[in-house]
Amino acid sequence: MNLPNMLTILRVIMIPLFVIAMLCDFPAWFPNPDIVAGCIFIAACITDFFDGYLARKYNQITTFGKFMDPLADKLLVCAALICFLADEHPEIPAWVVIIIISREFIISGFRLVAAEKGVTIAASWWGKVKTCGQMLMSLLLIFHFEHEVFRVIDAFVVYATLVMTVISLVDYMWRNRDVMKDIE
Repeated sequence: MNLPNMLTILRVIMIPLFVIAMLCDFPAWFPNPDIVAGCIFIAACITDFFDGYLARKYNQITTFGKFMDPLADKLLVCAALICFLADEHPEIPAWVVIIIISREFIISGFRLVAAEKGVTIAASWWGKVKTCGQMLMSLLLIFHFEHEVFRVIDAFVVYATLVMTVISLVDYMWRNRDVMKDIE
């Protein structure tokens, strides 16, 4: 197994650790769980950058990586979104979370249809921007700074990310519309 794929697996392993840090009640002596969760999330984001970078640089792109890397991203972001809703006063509306997660299911299903036809669909620029936006949004919501300025910034980033998510879905479906032809 090559290094990029190991980084992807590491990211998947970090997800339950992140969820534990986000949702568990820790004793008072434990470091701030938000900081622990944020550090785990940042580490996972860093592995996302490096697994793709290294795979391209050293020509180590594999079928496993093509499948697992975007899946790991989706799992990480969806886990964070669900954790945010567990908060007593979530800073992201449930309907926004539903739209973002629905987009991920739609694209995953679309990729399965494409794979069945022997078509591999590469990530688009909009998809990469969407992922970066979702990761930035998640970090802001993990740390949930209390100052009013940050609440405005958080709200702006949440809705900007929602728009990017919808645009990336439309772009993805439009660019690959031929995949859906002749489906029984």
